[in-house]
Amino acid sequence: MTTQKQIALIGLVMGALAVAFGAFGAHALKNLLALHNRTDTFELAVRYHFYHALALVALAALHPQVGETHARWSARLIVFGTLFFSGSLYVLAIFGTRAVAFVTPVGGMLLIAGWLAAARGLLKKTN
Repeated sequence: MTTQKQIALIGLVMGALAVAFGAFGAHALKNLLALHNRTDTFELAVRYHFYHALALVALAALHPQVGETHARWSARLIVFGTLFFSGSLYVLAIFGTRAVAFVTPVGGMLLIAGWLAAARGLLKKTN
């Protein structure tokens, strides 16, 4: 399987998971999240999860313009950034565990780096 296909597949699966997590939060966890006033945190996690699933699908489409190396690094950074950012927010919202709060900004930085890696590849490839 090509890197382009792998990135698209990961993005599509992440998108499906984001929808599933959103539905799970809206239905199964609705009362728990509302009781502890953590609905906004959970919704933020789902929103960023879904945005970055779409970003991976877009990255797969832009693969030829971004280049193999930059696309691969961008995808890795976005996947790990989503795991750290959204994952820590999911844990915080569901379990109230603040011990993972330090991971959230690390995830955010990885997401930014993922976007910038793709931008660098695009600039490098077109110059």
